[in-house]
Amino acid sequence: MIQLKQNKLLIVLCMLLGCKQQPSISSMPFINKPDFTPEWIATDDKKYYSIHHIPAFSFIDQNGQSVTEKTVEGKIYVADFFFTRCASICPKMTANLLLVQAHFKNDKNVMILSHSVTPDLDSVSVLKKYANTRGVIDNGKWRLLTGKQDDIYRLAKKEYYAGDTIGYYQTGNEFLHTENVILIDRKRRIRGVYNGTLQVEMERLIEDIETLKKEEE
Repeated sequence: MIQLKQNKLLIVLCMLLGCKQQPSISSMPFINKPDFTPEWIATDDKKYYSIHHIPAFSFIDQNGQSVTEKTVEGKIYVADFFFTRCASICPKMTANLLLVQAHFKNDKNVMILSHSVTPDLDSVSVLKKYANTRGVIDNGKWRLLTGKQDDIYRLAKKEYYAGDTIGYYQTGNEFLHTENVILIDRKRRIRGVYNGTLQVEMERLIEDIETLKKEEE
């Protein structure tokens, strides 16, 4: 009985002193502009509900399966842009992303979406061969995507801010050739940008994904 009275007293004191749960501050920033300026936004901030997010999309992967925003619903994913005939940065990026694939091999809530910037050349069969020769495991985690070039370029430059030049929207006519690897959270919001040609950056990406998983639990 004494313990019950003490508990009630603590509750009353908390109410009188204005005890309340503090608004959650994001452990990682949001990216809302093409200049990649990081912003830490609390859940009670009016800007929280207008944070930039990746809109609906629809592409085909190396197995001929449809990949849309529904595919990544509730998942954390990594996005990048490549083409199979690339002999410069793309092989390095693919090799480095293998580290991400290996680390999250058994985590169904983490995915990789690699968009071809030459989709007219990178058909389903070409992507399948590329996946097989580059070590992409056929378990649905890493999807190599093709589709309409206009759709891919529009999404890349307008939504992922993945143009070659940081800080402005490209017109869509320039060839897209970027080393940027972009981290997207469960609500399709940009949370980080990394240099995919550097292994140390992929190690940082892995750490940030682990941080993001804890933030959103």
